[in-house]
Amino acid sequence: MNEREKFTRPKKYTPKGTYQKRYYKKRTPAENIVTPEKHTQPQPKEIRKATVKIIPLGGLNEIGKNMTVFECSNDMFILDCGLSFPDSDMPGVDIVIPDFAYVERNRDRIRGIVITHGHEDHIGALPYLLKKVNVPVYATRLTIGLIESKLKEQGLSGKVRLHVVEPRKTVKMGCMAVEFIKVNHSIPDSVGMAVHTPAGVIIHTGDFKIDATPIDGKVIDLARFGELGNKGVLALMSESTNAERAGFTRSEKTVGASFDRLFQQAEGKRVIIATFSSNIHRVQQIINCAVKYERKVAVFGRSMINVIATAKELGYLNVPDKIMIDIEDMDSYNSEEIVLITTGSQGEPMSALTRMAMNDHKQVVITPMDFIIISATPIPGNEKYVTKVVNELMKSGAEVVYEAMYEVHVSGHACQEELKLMLALTKPKFFIPVHGEYKHLKKHSELALEVGIPEENIFIASIGNVIETDGNKMSIVSQVPAGRTLVDGLGVGDVGSIVLHDRKHLAQDGIIIVVIGLERGSNRISAGPDIISRGFVYVRESEELMTDARKCIKDILYGCSYAELREWGFLKDKMRDELAEFIYKKTQRHPMILPIIMET
Repeated sequence: MNEREKFTRPKKYTPKGTYQKRYYKKRTPAENIVTPEKHTQPQPKEIRKATVKIIPLGGLNEIGKNMTVFECSNDMFILDCGLSFPDSDMPGVDIVIPDFAYVERNRDRIRGIVITHGHEDHIGALPYLLKKVNVPVYATRLTIGLIESKLKEQGLSGKVRLHVVEPRKTVKMGCMAVEFIKVNHSIPDSVGMAVHTPAGVIIHTGDFKIDATPIDGKVIDLARFGELGNKGVLALMSESTNAERAGFTRSEKTVGASFDRLFQQAEGKRVIIATFSSNIHRVQQIINCAVKYERKVAVFGRSMINVIATAKELGYLNVPDKIMIDIEDMDSYNSEEIVLITTGSQGEPMSALTRMAMNDHKQVVITPMDFIIISATPIPGNEKYVTKVVNELMKSGAEVVYEAMYEVHVSGHACQEELKLMLALTKPKFFIPVHGEYKHLKKHSELALEVGIPEENIFIASIGNVIETDGNKMSIVSQVPAGRTLVDGLGVGDVGSIVLHDRKHLAQDGIIIVVIGLERGSNRISAGPDIISRGFVYVRESEELMTDARKCIKDILYGCSYAELREWGFLKDKMRDELAEFIYKKTQRHPMILPIIMET
């Protein structure tokens, strides 16, 4: 009997009927990480017949907020847990995270969380989930480093079990197992996942592209995807971000060649480069150019500083000694000796580049001696913010280079030919496009039709859908609670649709506050009515309107009976309705009206 059998064989009775005691070895989370060959153990009969459920809680019909639950028998695990940023119709909201109601309801069944890579739309919501459901997290080395930084900010450092998993290793999740497969993306250590279930293998690509010449030399593991495809893939869940773009995504190395030409062009000037903080390969190429042209590198932006520090500590950034300097030491060097790497490539209002453009930065003043490179493509909806920043930088005399002018940015997402290649390699029976708005998912489904996937085997799902398969057929069988939770400051979920409606109402039409004092006992008007306007009209320039509004309120009060004056709820509603009608007739606007009654 080998050691494995010693600890895993079931209890049994001796021939004489006396009980023979057996001991079980308790498996710790770290021991759940095994090689792909060792996870395929015989399953009990009831598990072999179990159906598998795929439940997306984010990342469908939207960009960001990626989160998917896999469920089989009594076991569940979560793949990714990301955030998205608020739309223009969410005033005051900081970030948007998935609705965790279904996960919280099934907390005892969750075996762990696996993460594909370290971008915010895949790890940003983790601290909020782990405060509610503390389960092990499995990811590659850099991704774990970035998660640790986020957990530290939220006061969860040392409270969560984090496990590093290398590509081609597999993590046991109850009756399922998750195999990590190397892919290329705009951040190192990105992986796709092969979920081995009783019903069959389900592949989730994560965010990926096919780069034959990556900066770190680690190419996508197409061989493993092909091997799984030859053995038989039940379903493919593939990202759809660039499904509308024809051809192949260019290699990250093309950006390095562009940087080299631009550094030559910027001779005698200070170079400022704005890019995504997580694009470590881009940062490496900037540092390489700085070394070549004998410049020092300074870094701006909290997220940029944190990511670079983590990547440098873990060995994902090669930074020669004395090449990087502190922000405070910049004045010790001439402009032509400096490269600034900063956040703000999306025109975010509080980012370092935006503050520089608005002359609101404490350490950097933009001058004609600046050569600025925006090394990113505007996320849909951010174009006007980026354009505003570019205009303001140019007004200060700086030369500004952005993607439309030179190859200073390439995408980290697969285009159509790469998506078709993934479909052709894996040869899935069913296909579920993920990670994109509806137009992206629809286009990706059309690509799947081109490579021979039957239309009835393609599922364009929505968040909350329960997609069930037994290995032979697949269908959407039900719906679970899903949606968005808004985070505003320290408040998580306390800003709902009613609060958002009020904020938008205030933003569009402003507010009028009506204050009156009623004498105790007699209910006669003892003070006011006073009218305060905020965001509606400037009172000093609208005195006639305010006078007429006060007269309208007095007429309402004088027209009320003694009994009505005692019913303050009724009185407030009457003042609100009649004043709103009066204001609309005068201005064609609908300000929020807030009556306040004080007893004197």
